[in-house]
Amino acid sequence: MDRFEGPCRLDWWANSSTNLGGCEIAVVITPTETGWDAHGHLISDDEDERDEFAFLCDLDPVFTLRFADESTVAVTVHPADDPRRFTLTEYTGPVHRPS
Repeated sequence: MDRFEGPCRLDWWANSSTNLGGCEIAVVITPTETGWDAHGHLISDDEDERDEFAFLCDLDPVFTLRFADESTVAVTVHPADDPRRFTLTEYTGPVHRPS
């Protein structure tokens, strides 16, 4: 994979059929020797959306990263000091997790 930079969506799923929230993001993904490195930020400046995102991250930081072509990858969100910014790592844990 070459570098990817663009808009995506982070969705938070309570189970396989219930999406409880999500947000539009801008992300930069670069390849590394062991996989990839990703960081991004919320596109919206809306305080309610930022608060919802923070709440979902605290509840469970595993989200589905959705690209424009509808492909997805499970990721763990690692919030930064700035409440709109974060890094992402690929989620490699169990498919079913307690919420």
